[in-house]
Amino acid sequence: MPKDGGIGASTKRREDLRFLTGNGRYTDDLNLRGQLHAYFLRSQVAHGRIDKIDTADAAAMPGVVRIFTAKDFEAVGGIPCGWQVTDKHGQPMQEPKHPVLAEGKVRHVGDPIAVVVAESAEQARDASEAIVVDITELPAAVDMKAALAADAPKVHDDLTSNLCYDWGFVEENKAAVDEAFANAAHVTTLELVNQRLVANPMEPRVAVGDYDPWNDQSTLYTTSQNPHVIRLLMGAFVLGIPEHKLRVVAPDVGGGFGSKIFHYAEEAFCTFAARQLKKPVKWTSSRSEAFLSDAQGRDHVTKMQLALDADNNFTAIRTETYANMGAYLSTFAPSVPTWLHGTLMAGNYKTPLIYVNVKAVFTNTVPVDAYRGAGRPEATYQLERIVDKAARELGVDPIALRRQNFIQPDQFPYATPVAVEYDTGNYDATMDKMLEVADYAGFAARAEESKKRGKLRGFGIAHYIEACGIAPSNLVGQLGARAGLYESATVRVNATGSISVFTGSHSHGQGHETTFAQVVADMIGIDAGQVEINHGDTSNTPMGMGTYGSRSLAVGGSALVKATNKIINKAKKIAAHLLEAAEADIELKDGKFSVAGTDKAVDWAGVTLAAYVPHNYPLESMEPGLEETAFYDPSNFTYPAGAYGCELEVDPETGKVEILAFTAADDFGNVVNPMIVEGQVHGGLAQGIGQALMENCVYDADGQLVSGSFMDYAMPRADDVPNYKVDHSCNTPCTHNPLGVKGCGEAGAIGSPPAVINGVIDALQRGGYSHVTHIDMPASPSRVWAAMNGK
Repeated sequence: MPKDGGIGASTKRREDLRFLTGNGRYTDDLNLRGQLHAYFLRSQVAHGRIDKIDTADAAAMPGVVRIFTAKDFEAVGGIPCGWQVTDKHGQPMQEPKHPVLAEGKVRHVGDPIAVVVAESAEQARDASEAIVVDITELPAAVDMKAALAADAPKVHDDLTSNLCYDWGFVEENKAAVDEAFANAAHVTTLELVNQRLVANPMEPRVAVGDYDPWNDQSTLYTTSQNPHVIRLLMGAFVLGIPEHKLRVVAPDVGGGFGSKIFHYAEEAFCTFAARQLKKPVKWTSSRSEAFLSDAQGRDHVTKMQLALDADNNFTAIRTETYANMGAYLSTFAPSVPTWLHGTLMAGNYKTPLIYVNVKAVFTNTVPVDAYRGAGRPEATYQLERIVDKAARELGVDPIALRRQNFIQPDQFPYATPVAVEYDTGNYDATMDKMLEVADYAGFAARAEESKKRGKLRGFGIAHYIEACGIAPSNLVGQLGARAGLYESATVRVNATGSISVFTGSHSHGQGHETTFAQVVADMIGIDAGQVEINHGDTSNTPMGMGTYGSRSLAVGGSALVKATNKIINKAKKIAAHLLEAAEADIELKDGKFSVAGTDKAVDWAGVTLAAYVPHNYPLESMEPGLEETAFYDPSNFTYPAGAYGCELEVDPETGKVEILAFTAADDFGNVVNPMIVEGQVHGGLAQGIGQALMENCVYDADGQLVSGSFMDYAMPRADDVPNYKVDHSCNTPCTHNPLGVKGCGEAGAIGSPPAVINGVIDALQRGGYSHVTHIDMPASPSRVWAAMNGK
């Protein structure tokens, strides 16, 4: 059993005390003295030439301080992209400028044209209505395939076309893949859509810029998942502010799901305007504005093929995907459909040959970037849907077909044909556990009971693998990343033995203040209450890459382990001096240093006090103090995996799908806090179920967002999801990080969509609707009913 508050204990989240009592400190809670308010006037058309902007009447309105347009940013850089993809011909992607405010043209509904800064938010909004903008509306490129036609309207006039890149991976495998398909005993083909999603975190984005002219210091308070990266991008590439003169603070953040990773124009604007006006400038997004300005997710259209031999072994996979970039390249957008998607196309299977082609397309829509899972859900959905379809075409059990093609435990480490090497795993174990917990053996009886009530019951299976903690930096640099992907930690031991940790990771719902404290406390043998975790302020935390891609514990936690080990090693030296013993004989257990084989000992607080009050201290060989910093750059991804089962009913009269039970059996390696892990899986499952059944971001042919509010964009509610059964007992620890942990934050959103859709198809096939072999997400009642009735 784990010690109280240590690794393996389901310690309650200490941060929840302030959250549940309304004492969280969010960016919108910050109101600085003399603060002004910004309101962004945004384009109401998807594509148009800006002929004139007249701000005279608006500037004369009460409370207006200044109105900004693109001409005010002529000496400012554009919003940078953090990843450059090279296409299959060895050419770099097309990379248009992303201005802070629209220059000459607007390229999507919501593109910012002008900003009113006034004494109140209401005055700024009122004045924006007096700005006269003459726009010549142009035809919009909305459909990705149509956008690649020779006569399609160009989103960016200075580019050769709307094609950002045409990526092939692994290009050298293509001929062998084609040959495998030519020789296949069976080929399954599936065309599917991974629809566009809106992230919709609970807290909309906020930015507050401040400027101190006395020391030329700018500060940005923002809703960000990675404040150090924002400081680097905005300071170096947009505003030209040296890093030591720019502080970025991300206080409590109410969810992100990827959408708060990126550097946004609003952050740059508020920082710039505060310097110009010598006063704080605040912007708070409305929910409607978030639909038009937050980076959106997914939006892939794919044709996939699976080749099998006469014994039903997978021999090759071939995919062709169109990936929507939107109007501009968001920070990490180019990497999502390529290196975060193509490298996962092997899944859990030993398929020897794989070729992935991705065409990234500019359209007159909101930019698309990473959303919970980022490329991994898209890959898993394609793979798990086509495996299920192949099983039905061959008349074999979908579970048995998966098992036959699983990578086996004795094959690890396993090098896939798509350039990654899995270190550990046991996919049969997670499949067995899921079937056990879900009581799959009793499914037939439950299906018969549903039939008596006129309902169709199905059981959907999916098995996923995910790559978390993208790394190492030198490799991803070769693949186009324009930033390092390490993490950092500083451990500062105070004189009385309490500890302050400063981490480059950022918490926006993950529970770092609890789990990171558990790690340090467990290593030293002290109460976790003695450890305080600090994050989110670039002025007091070491340079770090933030939180995304399920990297926090595997990468940030590993940096923390390295720094804590440095602390322990120095503390042992001090203890050896105090106890007049050899350093090699010093042991640390339960917060006490002792000499092996004796009763001589000194407690943790005695050593820490000696470090800062060095009266009895080896000053000639060691400096006072007890503070260490470490950086950790992983040698590989971590590879969590799991089996998901979704049991559901379909009402044949209406097409409505009701999820009755959902079981998740995950392998996350070693688990620091089981309760927090379970909560992370619960949240991911809700988002995956939302995508599978409800959520859909839709643009019309003119580029107007027709699902731009919660009236039209359906989000899952409590009664749309079941009570989940979550298990993480099938652990194969990661072999290359000191904690043996794997990522867990995105798993639920990766494995659940195919499990749900496979369950819908299973229910319909069992109910006699054999003609229904696929339904695109979301499987809304109208879509299911139409498929059943051949519409």
